[in-house]
Amino acid sequence: MDRQFGIFMVIAIYMVIMIGIGFYYARRNTTVSDYVLGGRSLGPWVTALSAQASDMSGWLLTGLPGLAYLSLAGFKEATWTAIGLAIGTFLNWVLVARRLRSFTEVSQNSLTLPDYLQNRFRDKTSILKTATAIASIIFFLIYTSSMFVAGAKLFSTIFPISYTQGLLVISLIIISYTFLGGFLAVCTTDAIQGVLMFIALVFVPGAIVFAAGGFSASVAQMNPANWQLFPNGDGSCTWLLIASSLAWGLGYFGQPHILVRFMAIEKPKDIKPATIVAMVWVIITLFAAVMVGPLGHIFLAEPLAPGQHETIFMVLINSMFGPILTGVFLSAILAAIMSTAASQLLVASSALSNDIYKGLVRKKASENEVMLMSRGAVLLISFIALFLGMDPNSSIFGIVSYAWAGLGASFGPAVFMSLYWKRMTRNGAIAGVIVGASSTIIFNWLKTNVGGIFSVYELLPAFILAIVAIVVFSLLDKEPSKEMNDEFDAAVKMSKEK
Repeated sequence: MDRQFGIFMVIAIYMVIMIGIGFYYARRNTTVSDYVLGGRSLGPWVTALSAQASDMSGWLLTGLPGLAYLSLAGFKEATWTAIGLAIGTFLNWVLVARRLRSFTEVSQNSLTLPDYLQNRFRDKTSILKTATAIASIIFFLIYTSSMFVAGAKLFSTIFPISYTQGLLVISLIIISYTFLGGFLAVCTTDAIQGVLMFIALVFVPGAIVFAAGGFSASVAQMNPANWQLFPNGDGSCTWLLIASSLAWGLGYFGQPHILVRFMAIEKPKDIKPATIVAMVWVIITLFAAVMVGPLGHIFLAEPLAPGQHETIFMVLINSMFGPILTGVFLSAILAAIMSTAASQLLVASSALSNDIYKGLVRKKASENEVMLMSRGAVLLISFIALFLGMDPNSSIFGIVSYAWAGLGASFGPAVFMSLYWKRMTRNGAIAGVIVGASSTIIFNWLKTNVGGIFSVYELLPAFILAIVAIVVFSLLDKEPSKEMNDEFDAAVKMSKEK
């Protein structure tokens, strides 16, 4: 069997299965709630696996291993980032998941985060909903673009096609089953893809370690300076790098494509077993992804060409296995890309159709009209993201970090405070969203053009400033009504039910 043909056939079969799932669920979407939230019917396993698969994305198998492979400083940054993400994942499941599931149901069965914030704070002006929807669309365009870039690099690395051709192929695949199947299709495929990602990330580094004579022998071949994770004067690690890397964990509180899984789980009590599944998955995969970097230096006789570091996992797979296993493991990378891009497309299209179109343009729009608009929004957002991803030199890690910061700072403080602070008001929420989004853009510019102390990851200062804005503007505002306070108490009570 020709090697490339064998790889192609395995990936093709995988893609047909994913698109088939989209066709299957297309017949089950009868309401907007079905299309954007699955009718709140997810079980704990699907919730956990789909949340983590859509969370980690192709970045877990491209950007993070690539950073760890790039340099000594890159390995340390990747390690601290993984630690921050693991902590953030745990806090998100423990502090946010159960309460958000209850709050969104009590708040007029809210289907999206903009929907929830508008209902939670009784915003009749729609300013809050509009601000959150716009922030969601802008940063999800950037985020989705990064997944298209990752897919293009996958196809152009493995097959004799150009980057642009690879970009068109991955875009068509993702658009197809997202357009057809909606939320249930995305979550079902995410769960399958989460399992596939886990297997690939455990098996590939494990095979290198086995070939090298075991874990101890592998570590002995690595640079000893890798394990000096605190500042020691060599410049490879600073306190600013550690703070910036750990700050990735703050982003979890504001990622709509992750939070929507919490909103869709069938029962609040299912959060506990889902948390256990999610944490086991995320700790093992993050550790494995970081270890791919130094293990790549051990396995490859020749280092990768400059600028190709984010293809390290793909190159290792292609170098180590026959066509069938190569196809299976490359499908895991494709799975990671597809799971996140589809989730992001669905959330962004929901913001455009449900929050802006129905919320502002046609408030009396029918269910069928909004569903049609949602599918049209998937196409529109995909085309824009496709255009943004046309540069073959784009850094997946860099694009994801910017989008992650924007979403985390725009939504995170507002969502978290809304679940725990009864005194928070509509004006405070609006201020938090606007300050979080604008601060992300400003501090990203300062980091790029000024440097120095402004080299800190923009999520950290933007998140802090957004919280300050929420507190200040809420305290300057009149106190919430008795109706809002009673609803808050009812949601808290529901979240504590066994």
